[in-house]
Amino acid sequence: MYSDKSDIGKFGEDAAADFLRKNGYKIVGRNVRVSKNEIDIIAEDRNYIVFVEVKTRSCLYPESGNYGSPGRAVTSKKRIFTVNAAKAYLSKNYTEKQPRIDVIEVFVKERDPQKNIYPCVLNVNHIRNAFDAMGRKH
Repeated sequence: MYSDKSDIGKFGEDAAADFLRKNGYKIVGRNVRVSKNEIDIIAEDRNYIVFVEVKTRSCLYPESGNYGSPGRAVTSKKRIFTVNAAKAYLSKNYTEKQPRIDVIEVFVKERDPQKNIYPCVLNVNHIRNAFDAMGRKH
């Protein structure tokens, strides 16, 4: 299913989508291309349309901090791209719901082919309202 490191990001996005569904969100779209940008997940609940950037890290223990928080990998440039993509999406898809940009950090244990162990989710951290319409962190 998830055979190498390049698939870990896809695994993380699947885990984030599952997490959102289990927490009452409806998934509107995944890997949505808007002009030159891509939104990992678009979801909604009763009040919000949520644009989600997913960052995945493989590690033994999520609290180890070996590579820092996955959310820190959302650079200012990526935040601006996400904001622009969300604005472009909303200009073509009217909704009365409030827009919000979230980051979901997924910590996974990588696949071990020698032991026939497949990747597993260690932890999911949902950062609601991670940055504003100007790309500034909250």
